[in-house]
Parts: sequence; C-alpha cells; structure tokens
Amino acid sequence: MHDAVKNMLTRYNCRTQDDYINALREILQEIALLGLWRSKFFEHAAFYGGTALRILHGMNRFSEDMDFSLLSSDASFSLGSFGDALTREIRGFGFQVSFEGRKRNTDSCIDSAFLKTNTYQDLIVIEASEEILNTLHPEKRLKIRIEVDTNPPGGFVTETQYVLQPIPFSVRVYSLPDLFAGKIHAVMCRKWKNRTKGRDWYDLVWYTTHHPHIRINHLELRMRQSGDYTVEHPMDGKLLMKLLNKTIDDLDIEKARNEVAPFVRDHHELDVWSQDFFRQIITKIIAV
Repeated sequence: MHDAVKNMLTRYNCRTQDDYINALREILQEIALLGLWRSKFFEHAAFYGGTALRILHGMNRFSEDMDFSLLSSDASFSLGSFGDALTREIRGFGFQVSFEGRKRNTDSCIDSAFLKTNTYQDLIVIEASEEILNTLHPEKRLKIRIEVDTNPPGGFVTETQYVLQPIPFSVRVYSLPDLFAGKIHAVMCRKWKNRTKGRDWYDLVWYTTHHPHIRINHLELRMRQSGDYTVEHPMDGKLLMKLLNKTIDDLDIEKARNEVAPFVRDHHELDVWSQDFFRQIITKIIAV
C-alpha cells in the first residue's frame, strides 16, 4: 500500500464492509481532487455539494458523487479533457481506475463522467481483511460520478480551502452561504420521482447546526433557473420559511431516514427526525 494511502486510511476505524467501501471511495475522491488541482481545473470551476461538505468542512456523513460548477457559463466545456489527469493521478497511488465520459443531452447543462474501479481489487490495495473480502463479489464495481454545471446561476462567492492528504493542495469551493443555498434548492426542488433523498435533509441539519447563513439571492437565482420560482418580487426569509414548511409537510420521514442510513455511522442521529423537528430547526436559518 502506498504510504500516503496508508496514512489516509488511519482516519477511519474500518470494521464492516460498508466502512471499508466508504473509506475507499473517500480516499479516491481526495486523490481525484488532487488530480484536478494539478491539471488547473480549479481555475475554471469550484467544488460544491455534499462531498465538498464532507471533505472540506468535516460533515459526519459519507458522500458518493463529486459536484462542481464552472465559474462562468461555457457550453463547450468537457470533463473529458481532464480524464487522463484523473486516471494518471489515481493510478499513481496503486488503484486501477478508469474514466468514462457521459454523452450530454442537448438540453442539459450538466457535463458528467464516472470514475470506475474494481472494489474487490482496491480493497486488497488498502489491505482489507480476508473476512471482509470473502463477503464481496470479486466483480463488484465502485463508481464515483463527477458532474459539472456548465451554466451556473450567478450570485455566488468562491473561496480557497486546503486539503492536506495525500499531499497538501488547494481547492476552489463555494462559500458556505452559497453551499447552503444549493442544498436548500435541492431540498425543495430536486426531482427524484417518488424517491426521497434523506441525505439532503441530513445536510440541512448540519447547516442549521454549524453554518445557518444562506445567501438568499443565490437561492433565488437557482430556483428561477430551474423554473421553481417565477414570481416577480425577490425572495426573502419569510417566503423561504413558507416554502420550506410546505416541503416538510410533504416529507416522508421514514423514507428519508432509510435513504441516508448507509452513509452515517451512528443511526441514532436519525431517531429524532420528525416533521416537528425539521420545522423547528429551519427557524435557525439566517438569510444574508
């Protein structure tokens, strides 16, 4: 095992198969960020979403995907130009990863790709026990989806954060009030058919506990872009509370709890979830 990977693994107290897979995914995500930094990606884009919260701000849940936003609109942008840099970086740490670009729909502003690797082989790389390996299908694949918004709404601010492993490097990221705006947009407007994404609600709890300020203008611009806010007058804190309370009324608590459970270690964190709980915590949100 590469010494840097060994040091990264010491942050995790891996006991179960899920522990190892979550740790492996996060290690690959951080190495991927390093590859993007080396290839000057952050001169064009900023990190946002749940994985940004987890890696840069210490949120206590694992995250699957990596979300980015261009700093300004560019319909010609393609993640494919960074594929070689990503695979070269990750392979340099002993993982056999492949990069697969996705053909973008003509009406979509999201450019996406996957990093794929053999979970079984990579758990051997990080020296998982035979007991763990014996419970895993040898052809199981681990996939990390990377998405870039090529037509971002305006009104956001970015800042520089630093990641110290596998080596120190910098990442451009949305500021916390703008990250929160993106999360509230997901909570209220994410189109998941009949599926409830409990991870959004877990993140909402994190924000209201640690960083309750939200950039209301950025949220409004996001909602206008997605067609979820069409009235003429600007959004304010009072209207936001009304919209959030309506979303909470419609929330299936049990589905939300079950969806997020695989990504948190202490499931007792979710025991308190209820409509009343969410109605109370949103009162802590501060519009800026």
